[in-house]
Amino acid sequence: MAFQPVKYYQTGTFTVGNRLLPPETRSVQADLRRTNSLNSGHRACQGCGEALGARYAIDAAMEATQRQLVAANATGCLEVFSTPYPETSWQIPWIHSLFGNTAAVATGIAAALKAKNRSDVRVIAQGGDGGTTDIGFGCLSGMFERNDDVLYICYDNEAYMNTGVQRSSATPPAARTATTTRGNAFGQGKNIPRIAMAHGIPYVATATIAELRDLEAKVRRAMEFRGARYLHIFVSCPLGWGHAADKSVHIARLAKETGIFPVFEAEHGEVVSVSKIRRRLPVEAYLEPQRRFAHLFAPTLNTEAIARIQEMADGNIRKYGLVDA
Repeated sequence: MAFQPVKYYQTGTFTVGNRLLPPETRSVQADLRRTNSLNSGHRACQGCGEALGARYAIDAAMEATQRQLVAANATGCLEVFSTPYPETSWQIPWIHSLFGNTAAVATGIAAALKAKNRSDVRVIAQGGDGGTTDIGFGCLSGMFERNDDVLYICYDNEAYMNTGVQRSSATPPAARTATTTRGNAFGQGKNIPRIAMAHGIPYVATATIAELRDLEAKVRRAMEFRGARYLHIFVSCPLGWGHAADKSVHIARLAKETGIFPVFEAEHGEVVSVSKIRRRLPVEAYLEPQRRFAHLFAPTLNTEAIARIQEMADGNIRKYGLVDA
């Protein structure tokens, strides 16, 4: 298992004070020497989960690679709010690709580094769910099939947020978007972590912005492998999801604690570890704080749709063993 949970938790919370820990067990974000790879001055919305996820992941990757890192970034929220021409908030070598070819661009970077015998420099590709599950899906599958030496990170906020909150193939059932005003249909979409596992690549993992040490540990673990790797990070979007800006981490935690979003690691197509649910909650705890699911609760309670979502969460819990027997 890549991550060993810290035992000293503040009363009534899931937060651990770094002052209680020896330096070697503190998070990268608690270290004054962190790189601030995604620096201040960007234009993300207040409470943006993607900004948090990218900062956490890339800072951890910089530490794991001794700051020898190049990133390719798909068009999308992350690219738009971090690099309004002629400014940038990135403190690393960073390349903006098209919406759909980030994996291919990163593959080209990795090939060029190999030709120059620069095995010390590692490559990351990153994008949102639109650029990953939809527009960039072909290039991503090709990267997996060839086992190119790239870590692909998907920051999943479950819709095309930058262009007006349109549905993507990562939008969950019953969620309202600008193009699914009555709620997204059940039985649609793609499970990219499972698709990545089906390619048999060396490493696949999921994470959330609510478990910082787990996320950082998975980035470090990914960098221990050569070949294609995939990290899928759950990042909430206050604007598109309709929740309070100060609840992004809380919403991400609820996604895990309800079983909506299973957190696990897989190597060569097989699950090797899971992050257990600490306090199992019904899916209503996750759905009700978000306006995109408001139609499930008013004017009348849609018990059928909520029950179907609960079945999906229960299925994740059984499939991945998220609750101890």
